[in-house]
Amino acid sequence: MRIVKSIHFDAAHFLDHDPEARPYARLHGHSFTLEVAIEGEPDPITGWVTDFADIAEALDEIHEALDHRLLNEVKGLERPTLENICRWVAHRLSARFSGLRQVRVARPSIGESCSYDLP
Repeated sequence: MRIVKSIHFDAAHFLDHDPEARPYARLHGHSFTLEVAIEGEPDPITGWVTDFADIAEALDEIHEALDHRLLNEVKGLERPTLENICRWVAHRLSARFSGLRQVRVARPSIGESCSYDLP
């Protein structure tokens, strides 16, 4: 089975690797949606793959680290692409949730997202 929990955060960033050709080289912000998917067999006693309260606690920590921040200043997100945000989140959650199978980060207002599938 697969369970999914999501959060929303707002943050600013810039991607200045090609400042001449891209408007996103300038400082700008987005509203992001972050989803994590955890797979496993439900525990025979609780019936849960993982307690959603444990996931919520971990995502609260992620939210605190990213919400209303300049992502370029977050250690490990100096180049805050959707791809790198996915990897950054996966790195922080994979040790805590062995069944973590996917991290998805989206910018719904502009129809963009990235999914990172873990083995």
